[in-house]
Amino acid sequence: MRWEALFADLEAQWEAAEAAELALEIADRSRREAGYLRLVDRLRPAVGYRVRVDLAGSMGPERGAVDGRLLALGVDWLLLEDAGGVEALVPARSVLAVRGLLGESAPPGHEGRVGARLDLRHALRGVARDRSGCLVTLSDGRTVSGTVDRVGADFVDLAEHAPGEFRRPRDVALCTIPLAAVAVLRRAA
Repeated sequence: MRWEALFADLEAQWEAAEAAELALEIADRSRREAGYLRLVDRLRPAVGYRVRVDLAGSMGPERGAVDGRLLALGVDWLLLEDAGGVEALVPARSVLAVRGLLGESAPPGHEGRVGARLDLRHALRGVARDRSGCLVTLSDGRTVSGTVDRVGADFVDLAEHAPGEFRRPRDVALCTIPLAAVAVLRRAA
């Protein structure tokens, strides 16, 4: 009987040691896997939910942040809609912090090869196609209003005109803005 108790105790110690080792391995793998996550992976489960995005260098109407429902995202941009229905296209490089995210993340590479190519230029070309008026906040806080005319490899041409007015070829001046200078682009409601 004493031998059975001794062996039972040794077996329990062995199982406890194995369980502890497994827990350490799982924790180590979790930390390692988290190291492969990108911002887009972290944001994907939040599509459809309200978040607050703190912006770098934006002192315009956003006052350094955009609050709204995350509508869509690409590898280097976020699209939010505020309470008034105004859409804000935010380059990921302008993001300082995101508040209100869920606890989960999407797996790295979830967007696939096609989704990985849908960068900020692709989103801006969509804005150019629909010819909506925009307010572009630059990285230094200044704003420029107009209509996106075309999008190049690293710049956007904006036909400047007053907010709410239509683009008229004779009344506009083109403003070429490096993509690196765009802090946020808001479409007119």
